[in-house]
Amino acid sequence: MTMVSRILGLVRDIVLAQAFGASPGFDAFLIAFKIPNFLRRLFAEGAFSQAFVPVLSEYREQHGDKVHEFMGHIAGCLVISILLVVIVAEIIAPVLVIIFAPGFYHDPYRFTMASSMLRITFPYILLISMTALSGAILNTYGRFAIPAFTPVLLNAALIGVAWWWAPQAANPVMTLAWGVILGGILQLSIQVPALLKAGIMPKLIPNWRDSGVRKVLKLMVPALFGVSIAQISLLIDSLFASFLPAGSISWLYYSDRLIFLPLGVIGVALATVVLPALSKQFSSGKEQSYSATFEWGVKMALILGIPAAIGIYILAGPLLATLIHRGQFTSHDVLMTAKSLRAYAIGLPFFILIKILASGFYSRQQISIPVKVAALALIVNIVLNVLLIKVLAHAGLALATAIAAGVNTIFLFILLYRKKYYVTQTPWLPILLRLLLASVLMVIFLEWLSADIAVWLMWTSLQRVWHLAALVCFSMALYFASLLVSGMRMHHLKPPVG
Repeated sequence: MTMVSRILGLVRDIVLAQAFGASPGFDAFLIAFKIPNFLRRLFAEGAFSQAFVPVLSEYREQHGDKVHEFMGHIAGCLVISILLVVIVAEIIAPVLVIIFAPGFYHDPYRFTMASSMLRITFPYILLISMTALSGAILNTYGRFAIPAFTPVLLNAALIGVAWWWAPQAANPVMTLAWGVILGGILQLSIQVPALLKAGIMPKLIPNWRDSGVRKVLKLMVPALFGVSIAQISLLIDSLFASFLPAGSISWLYYSDRLIFLPLGVIGVALATVVLPALSKQFSSGKEQSYSATFEWGVKMALILGIPAAIGIYILAGPLLATLIHRGQFTSHDVLMTAKSLRAYAIGLPFFILIKILASGFYSRQQISIPVKVAALALIVNIVLNVLLIKVLAHAGLALATAIAAGVNTIFLFILLYRKKYYVTQTPWLPILLRLLLASVLMVIFLEWLSADIAVWLMWTSLQRVWHLAALVCFSMALYFASLLVSGMRMHHLKPPVG
């Protein structure tokens, strides 16, 4: 279901690019959506979920007769808290736009549009908070299907609005804000029948004195700090980009979305396999198996992440021309988005490695170390943003993010090695030399056969698809064939047992 959501997310971005391109209005929508989305990731699906799930599980095991009462109390407190936040946000929407996109203050159109759309989109935080609560309850009770399907509905709502409503509206981009609310309503509505069927529908009875509610609030404080570092870093680029010419926020958005695809597929998949294995091996005292599993995760991140980064860097323009060069997304938008996509591609192996390296600490319940390193990387990111935006504009912001990820990766690896959480199991030099050879051959192949971007822009959609598919397939075949010829075998790619 996660893969379905990612594919539909790509379809959504293709549809949005065709309908709105990188227009000033779309810039404004991205900010209006990013603010409640930031709070969603920070609170609803971040600190709150991390604090609520363990307490709910504890109630199920130890206080079964009070679990429904606890769920009702926490649900009531959550609704009241978020409702107050929404009311305040509706009043001070223009102030929030200035805080999150200060550059809009000198652009009356984008400022007005963002403020108006924010008043529409902000109630989404209430809908998604209740959805997150419902999903956490369902997951705790072993009902996984509905929460896994939920993200698909927001993408479907935005696609539907962009296809059918926007073309007929007087202000097309404004319909996207209503699409967010429609998606939130659908996401929450689908939870209700599942909760009722399972007999676990919480009643909204706020009680701040409930010991479980107090425990959740207490646990939220450290969780909030950890989650905030990651979420604040996501806002930094948009904040700086608001000072750049119209379209810059959109160019960064599209490039970020495209780089997120391989990151989501490779990084999340590897971390999903590695973290449980590391946690089990650590708790069992199997340090050698622990190091072997960790080493396998890092090597797989490099083996899969490096060719993905090379392909995206060299084929950034062709990739964008093939996927989203239609409708309102112009040739100029392709060229501008390609610049930031190349910069993000430089950091792709680091983005993937961070997920594996952080698992080395999470599995040992050393959560504070990755948070501190992430805070350092955030400072590096901000400093580089200030320096690079003057020279490279929006691409400089993407490059700053990539370099900061590199700093994060290096520090995490050094700390893991120094603390002896990881001990080398097999020689690194042979695998690094094989990767270097395969990467060089892949670069030569793509640079030699890939046509100039001007040619790609003149081709038909079918021509672009065929050429891109051929380049990707043959370059990947060459990459893995060179690894095979240089001595790598299938058993090198299998996760260690134990």
